[in-house]
Amino acid sequence: ARPLDTLRSVLGRLDPVDFFFRTLQARIGAKRMAWAFLVPNLVIFGTFAFWPMILNFWMAFTGGTSTVLAERPFVGFDNFREILDCPSWLDPRGCPVVGYSFWTGLWNTLFFAVVQVPAMILVATATALVLDRDLKGRGFWRAVYFYPVMLSPVVVAVIWDWILKRRGILNALLGGLADGWNAFVAHPVGAAAIVFAVAFAVVALLARPLAGRLGASPGTARRTALLAGLLVAAFATVATRPWGFLVVAEFRPVNWLVDQRSGWPMFWAVFVYSWAHLGFYMLILLAGLQAIPRDLYEAAEMDGTSKTRQLLRITLPLLTPTMIVVVVLSLIRAFQVFDEIWVLTGGGPGQATKMIVQHIYETAFTGDAKRYGVAAASSVLVAGLLLVLTLTQLFVSRRRARG
Repeated sequence: ARPLDTLRSVLGRLDPVDFFFRTLQARIGAKRMAWAFLVPNLVIFGTFAFWPMILNFWMAFTGGTSTVLAERPFVGFDNFREILDCPSWLDPRGCPVVGYSFWTGLWNTLFFAVVQVPAMILVATATALVLDRDLKGRGFWRAVYFYPVMLSPVVVAVIWDWILKRRGILNALLGGLADGWNAFVAHPVGAAAIVFAVAFAVVALLARPLAGRLGASPGTARRTALLAGLLVAAFATVATRPWGFLVVAEFRPVNWLVDQRSGWPMFWAVFVYSWAHLGFYMLILLAGLQAIPRDLYEAAEMDGTSKTRQLLRITLPLLTPTMIVVVVLSLIRAFQVFDEIWVLTGGGPGQATKMIVQHIYETAFTGDAKRYGVAAASSVLVAGLLLVLTLTQLFVSRRRARG
């Protein structure tokens, strides 16, 4: 065994990685070895994150069309003045071209964030609560909800564009349902069945509690409800002939992404973005739910606490720290939305779905006059707004936690 140990020791010393770190540890000490592992990551992160942020901040105070900082003249706050020089920030229509583009994109982004973030967090929380239970195929359903996160934003937008275009899948499906419904109610048996079912369900649901209040036993109340439902349904079926009122109007394809006045373009922008990113936040909330000790629920059940009260008194309060992380992350990402909406609507119709990142992109990289300074100034203003919103959210959350 000794020769084998000696051989292993010699081979271990010949390992270049092991030899390098052993030598490094001998020179700088064990306490400083953590920096040896952190420095490469800090260099990469600083090169591709901090340094571009510094360059962007400096470029916001320069002018010209060159991308080389040495060739860009210092203009001070002129770029910011051009953006902020607007008669009314609430009504960008009276602003110059740059101000109109910036404030339109900013207000659209604010509206998008205010609608999208709460809706997505609500659905993600409900989904996490369901998938946290002991369900059959739980792993499969978790993977199904997380799968859209792994898709490219461009792929997501292209798929939904196929669905939502005028001759897309959604219009075809709605048109088929309308035609099928009209064909069904056109037949006397189908129309009679619909009227009978609806009348019976309504009367039976209302008659049972009424009979119970009048003093009838549960069995008598049930039989009374069934009899009343049958009689009223039969009368309604005969009295409403012919059943032409059940026929729906001929379905016309809807321009889901074109009609600005209907509000559908912004609705589908919110829906598609939420669908694509729901699984990510659901997974974070699911991890927060699994971190809650199960002993608390067992004690609550022994005390006879209802499921609703457990949710309100145990689950949601203990999930608050995770919820704060989700709110901050989703708010920042909502302000960064670009890919899905750019491919889906291009910011249209008109300026209906133009977001602030699209304004920055178009100002810097499209058109003949590439305004890098104005684009950088726009990004600095948005970063400042995000910083204020994030700090406010953290302050309010910590104050509630302490209170």
